[in-house]
Amino acid sequence: MPDLRDKRDLESFAAALADELPGQWRSQYHRHAEYRDQFPLAEDVWDMNMVTHAIVEVVLEHNAVLTRDDGARLYVIGRPRHDDEFLVGAMAPPGFAPEAFRGVREPDGIAVPDDPYRAADDITVDLLPRYDKAVAEVQHNAAHPTPPTPAPAPAPERVVLTWFGDGLLAAKTTSPEAAKALHDNGFTWDPREMAFVLSGDDTAHQAHCVQEAGTQLDRHGIGVITRHPPARSALETTAPPPPPPLKPASHSR
Repeated sequence: MPDLRDKRDLESFAAALADELPGQWRSQYHRHAEYRDQFPLAEDVWDMNMVTHAIVEVVLEHNAVLTRDDGARLYVIGRPRHDDEFLVGAMAPPGFAPEAFRGVREPDGIAVPDDPYRAADDITVDLLPRYDKAVAEVQHNAAHPTPPTPAPAPAPERVVLTWFGDGLLAAKTTSPEAAKALHDNGFTWDPREMAFVLSGDDTAHQAHCVQEAGTQLDRHGIGVITRHPPARSALETTAPPPPPPLKPASHSR
């Protein structure tokens, strides 16, 4: 950690700078007894450029904070390795939630000459307009918070109907309303397969049951998905027999 002893009269410079800036400013000078003393105030520095770099990379002996009568603050330190310049950075306004700063660009600080008159001119023309603009954006965000992103809508309930090669129809669902509709229309629960099944022995009756169940499910806003038979029946427990001959077209849905 570089320890660049800064012998510049920062206290006098900051006081003179406060007198030259437009508006009413006061200066507070802070000397650091230890390295860690430079961080409590520096946490509010609103900068992602050379001011923050200097705070993190260099042991600073002192800093000054200029405060305007409306609460705006400027952070002043000597510029490392440049004995004739100072760094001036904006400090974030207190009292705002982190969400208010989202999307607001940091008003990065600037290097100014050690002449307080010229430095005040640079700050007035460059830093303060960007600083005031950023603060206004934060205030606007705080007054008009972005509504939270709504949670995605739950997937619609549905019943999966699978037609098997022997005419058997199996239905799976996790909805109590769907389970009742299936049971009310001839489907029986098979606990081994965890599915409601409907025999295809009487295809006319089967078609009627499916139609009635679909009407009842629709009233509950529950959709129906129909699937073709899998390559190997999910309801088989023994080796598959040879494929049966195709049933007449009237036997399929």
